[in-house]
Amino acid sequence: MSSSSVSLSRRSVLQLAGAAVTLPLLPLARAVASSTAVVADVARPALPLKIGVASYSLRKFPRDKAIAALKELGVSYVTIKDVHLARTDTPEQIRAARQEFEDAGITIMGGGTLTWKTADEAAMRKDFEYARAAGMPLVVCSPAPDTLDLLEKMVKEFDIKAAIHNHGTEDPWWPAPSDVLAKIGNRDPRMGVCMDIGHAVRAGADVVKAVSQAGPRLLDLHIKDLTDTTSRDSQVEVGRGVLPVVGVFRELVKAKFAGHVSLEYEIKADTPVPGMLESLSYMRGIAAALA
Repeated sequence: MSSSSVSLSRRSVLQLAGAAVTLPLLPLARAVASSTAVVADVARPALPLKIGVASYSLRKFPRDKAIAALKELGVSYVTIKDVHLARTDTPEQIRAARQEFEDAGITIMGGGTLTWKTADEAAMRKDFEYARAAGMPLVVCSPAPDTLDLLEKMVKEFDIKAAIHNHGTEDPWWPAPSDVLAKIGNRDPRMGVCMDIGHAVRAGADVVKAVSQAGPRLLDLHIKDLTDTTSRDSQVEVGRGVLPVVGVFRELVKAKFAGHVSLEYEIKADTPVPGMLESLSYMRGIAAALA
């Protein structure tokens, strides 16, 4: 990672977020366009949302380097992709890896995405045992619709929440959050939605309304931004696109959302940290202003 940096003061971030709250449809100001490294020790107010990172954002980094990057970014919450905590490891190895995150002061909010194409109880049980050993209170998942009975059984047995991830128009099961809500019906309240706002918008969802429509079934949230609401390839740093991030955050604060608001930064995989810094600073600034 480059050692050069552009310092983002608390004051400048709050001013930027204040402008965004007033003009929610405008892209992020170019004031942070040249940020190239991490400033983790910027004083920040207590935020009304648990803002963190989906570790898929750091998928090209081994676990130790990913944890170091999270610390540099000042991140306290993470949803872990199995590239950073392997599902094939032994329970002892999983617990040891979990300890590395915890020793770094990072709270594990969940893991995934876990996909189940068939109702294979042994396979699903193994994944829930993995989640339990990793200290995950929630799994982000993509279950085939005909596996929901089995999934509900696992949720009850392990007391681990299942947040079904929508993946946009190419997803045959869960294009939008509303598709999840329609199929889970009155099942166990620990079953709900992981709303990815980028994929949801591409599926035609109003992501601001979707927060209130999901209510307590909204268990987890992936934040990204797009310059074109029909193209997944148009992803940019959060605040530089056209998605209504401010409106989503307003609804989350209003609902006292206690789940993970995680940045999922899918671009610039080899050098993600500068863009993650810019995105997180924008997200934190909005949350602070809304507080």
